[in-house]
Amino acid sequence: MRTLFAILALALASPAAAGEARATFAGGCFWCMEPPFDAVEGVISTTSGYAGGPEKSPSYKDVSAGRTGHLEAIQVVYDPAKVSYEQLLEVFWHNVDPLQDDGQFCDRGNQYRTAIFPHDDEQRRLAEKSKTALAGRFERPIVTRILTGADFYPAEAYHQDFYKKDPVRYYSYRRGCGRDARLKQLWGDEAGGH
Repeated sequence: MRTLFAILALALASPAAAGEARATFAGGCFWCMEPPFDAVEGVISTTSGYAGGPEKSPSYKDVSAGRTGHLEAIQVVYDPAKVSYEQLLEVFWHNVDPLQDDGQFCDRGNQYRTAIFPHDDEQRRLAEKSKTALAGRFERPIVTRILTGADFYPAEAYHQDFYKKDPVRYYSYRRGCGRDARLKQLWGDEAGGH
């Protein structure tokens, strides 16, 4: 099974096809980050996975135990002719609590912290610009990190599209975690959520 994950990781780490680009975000539970991006016109796919730690091909068990340094993340493949990276950043911000440093919503631990993983200098510039623009909106500092050089490893198959596979469990978890209520408190009518 580990070999299959290594093959998937290599496929996802390869350069995007012509007319495609990649964006990688950590926004707490990856189950909850796929739906808002999947709803965006121009998004080709989303993949739940792990980014930011040094271990190769980490498992959910090790990441969730905090042993690998990885964050739960998603990788978005998109068509830049239909959706811009700036638009994807807006989706990201409106689906996270950028003020919470110990996780996201009810999920606590470094693996649930928020981060943006730019794939090139232009994405980094745009990510920093968007973070700076948000600084005046809140009285507390934005703790979301902008990190580079992180490999992305897809999560196990049962995590992919979880909101479609088990919607009752997904929406129960999302509601119980207080995610949508906090997003509404932070972002008002701009709040994400699905």
